[in-house]
Amino acid sequence: MKKDRLYLPILIFTTLALGIVLGTILNIPVDREILSSNTHKSKLNKLIDFIDNEYVDDVNTDSIVDLTVNNILDKLDPHSVYIAKNEMEDVSQSMKGDFVGIGVNFYMYNDTVSVIRPMPGGPCDKAGIIAGDRILYANKERLFGRKFSTEDLYARLKGEVDSEVRLTILRKSENKRFDVIVKRDVVPIKSVDVALMINKTDGYIKINRFAETTYDEFHKGLLELKKLGAKTLIVDVRDNGGGYLEKAVEIADEFLPKGRMIVFTKSKKGKIEKTYASTRGDFENGNLYVLINENAASASEIFAGAIQDNDRGTIVGRRSFGKGLVQREMSFDDGSAVRLTVARYYTPTGRSIQKSYEHGKEAYYKDFGHRFESGELYKKDSIKIADTLKFRTPKGKIVYGGGGIVPDVFVPLETVHGDERLGYMLQSGVTGYFVFEQLEHNRKIFKGMDYAAFLAFMKKKDTYFGAFSKYLSENGMSINLDQEKELVKRYILAEFAQQLFGENKYFEIILSRDAMINAILNKPATS
Repeated sequence: MKKDRLYLPILIFTTLALGIVLGTILNIPVDREILSSNTHKSKLNKLIDFIDNEYVDDVNTDSIVDLTVNNILDKLDPHSVYIAKNEMEDVSQSMKGDFVGIGVNFYMYNDTVSVIRPMPGGPCDKAGIIAGDRILYANKERLFGRKFSTEDLYARLKGEVDSEVRLTILRKSENKRFDVIVKRDVVPIKSVDVALMINKTDGYIKINRFAETTYDEFHKGLLELKKLGAKTLIVDVRDNGGGYLEKAVEIADEFLPKGRMIVFTKSKKGKIEKTYASTRGDFENGNLYVLINENAASASEIFAGAIQDNDRGTIVGRRSFGKGLVQREMSFDDGSAVRLTVARYYTPTGRSIQKSYEHGKEAYYKDFGHRFESGELYKKDSIKIADTLKFRTPKGKIVYGGGGIVPDVFVPLETVHGDERLGYMLQSGVTGYFVFEQLEHNRKIFKGMDYAAFLAFMKKKDTYFGAFSKYLSENGMSINLDQEKELVKRYILAEFAQQLFGENKYFEIILSRDAMINAILNKPATS
């Protein structure tokens, strides 16, 4: 097996860090009046022009400008960031909530685009492409055996609505190669992973970020769960690094009566803007729980803070990340952008939950390690919060500012034997790659099998656990799985279910033994 897969366990950390860095965004354009010229900017412009025109060697002045911008922002807070033009399209697309493409989930497997599963009802699904197919060519351009960047590969598969792309497919299961015309269409990028009932009365919604379409996705799921009889709602924002402040506000509004404060922001000039719940929401009554963890940040904390401070529901999990800064985006003509911190936000009781960044960015982002070393991820008593940051809700409950939202009900990391890497690794791409390879070896085993038969088969099949342990070892990951066998088997089963039957089945399996869900089901609700 190839050692170039060793980066996989850190993919989840990279993704989470990016989301948290981008944080909470005010979706308001920058006023160009504030960008008037001054001597400092004139000095920078003259220097760049001088280098461009007179420097003895050829030099890429664009890279110098990028370096200059990054150096300037590095002197500010950790969330004021520069986004290069080659990164900006992906960031914008993620926040927009859709793109035009062929509608397929894939891996680069042995240097070939390999289909995990076409999106139901999407262009590839309509064209008859199935899981396990290889995409060899796009419009006669070879895609296999080449080191394409992700951006280059997407560029070959994306296009205008209704434009066509001829794909050459290798169907390994039938040893068949054929061409198919796929008509591109708008493909949603879900920010709400799933909305499902975990029993007859308890509904569950998972939000992975707050994008342009998040409220619409959430509201649709909420109404569906109410029709199915949901009396209790669990909103999961674990590992959600943030997004648009307005979307967090809109979702909080569904749970709070008119006139209740949701959040307020304070700018450099002391301007305070308060946001209140507006019209009647669709779940103002009924039990409400919000799941958070150490990677829930920014807009997720705005939402959780509004629910906690208004005594509306119960916050369950571990202390959140601690990002209480709001950014505004300024775009440049070359397609790059800066997101600059322009305000602090406060929860309804007046809490700022921004953790300190006075020791620099490196220390700021190593906070997770400090939390682990202090035992905070396993014991609530280890959370260090200053008494001076104590606040009270209208009903007298004590809440704390500074360094994140402290949950009402604490739930430790799921790995009971203390290897904090395992839980994150199981949720990263490693498990998905392993399962894909297992299916590649013998996909026919599952052909025609319904979900009930699949579960019965997997219950009897214990070889995948041993194969996964061997897979990790061969890829240089030394993690003892024996003490967490049931947890590992659950994630392997869930990944098989996802690749064979879709995302809802993945969550049904994971949530069936989720520690935070169990803490809720075994504890009386408060609202």
